Amino acid sequence: MLIANPASRRGKRLLHHAHRVLASRLDVCDVLLTERPGHGAELVSTHGEHYDAVFVLGGDGTVMEVAGALAEQRLAVPIGVLAGGTGNLVARALGIPLSVDEAVPTLLGGDEMMIDLGRLDNGRRFAIAAGVGIDAAMIAETPGWLKRRLGVLAYAIMGSRAALRAIVRGEFFDVRVAVDGVMHERRVAAVMIANFGAVLGERLTLGPEIRTDDGLLDGCLFSPRSIGDAFRIMWRMYRRDFRSDPCVLYVRGREIRVQAMPPKSWQADGELMGTTPFCAVVEPLALRLLVPHRG
Repeated sequence: MLIANPASRRGKRLLHHAHRVLASRLDVCDVLLTERPGHGAELVSTHGEHYDAVFVLGGDGTVMEVAGALAEQRLAVPIGVLAGGTGNLVARALGIPLSVDEAVPTLLGGDEMMIDLGRLDNGRRFAIAAGVGIDAAMIAETPGWLKRRLGVLAYAIMGSRAALRAIVRGEFFDVRVAVDGVMHERRVAAVMIANFGAVLGERLTLGPEIRTDDGLLDGCLFSPRSIGDAFRIMWRMYRRDFRSDPCVLYVRGREIRVQAMPPKSWQADGELMGTTPFCAVVEPLALRLLVPHRG
């Protein structure tokens, strides 16, 4: 089954081509189109058990709708991600080619893997990360025209702008982060709850030894006090250098609650969720994925 979001950045343009490529390699490939937010979850909940695999062509929001429904229904049906959005964070994190022509044979000839998911108190799931601060500001402030023109590069530009503004203007905020009941209080520019360690095609690694299959979520609290601090943190993330740093705190647990003072906007896998507080609980090995061959 191919679930496609025709309203996504590339979904409408690639729909017929994706169907042709899949149909040329499979005995049966049915196409179902989403018509509204949440419809992807309805489609897979109703029809998913009748198929050997579910492919999704759309943005990260559509991908996580389908993934969340598979996890909720406990369906052992693997999901194959075809990049059709702006950020395509899930596809990039899994190393899936962004080209449909490359992605389909790569996934059909690849491996299956099980990953944890984060379940939020609003019922949504996330695969990559949820966060408050700089990353949420980046999502909120990136205009649609820039995303259409530059794709993921638009997020990188606006993220750099948000980070610089936060440091120059001192846009820090106080947080209380409870990890399995243990409270951490800190003044920060950003907090991220990560399930995948690397983002933007593994260009940046958020923290040490973050794994998708360990039954844990990783909290990353960033507190740069100057532009120099910010560049040092980014350079270390790029170099995967996670020595002790007074501007970074790493925590790990099964349940992470985040409260910001004052309340702040937060995001999960590139989708704005509302304002804090929020809570994330790990669902161990909740999702089966088609991924490129890892041997």
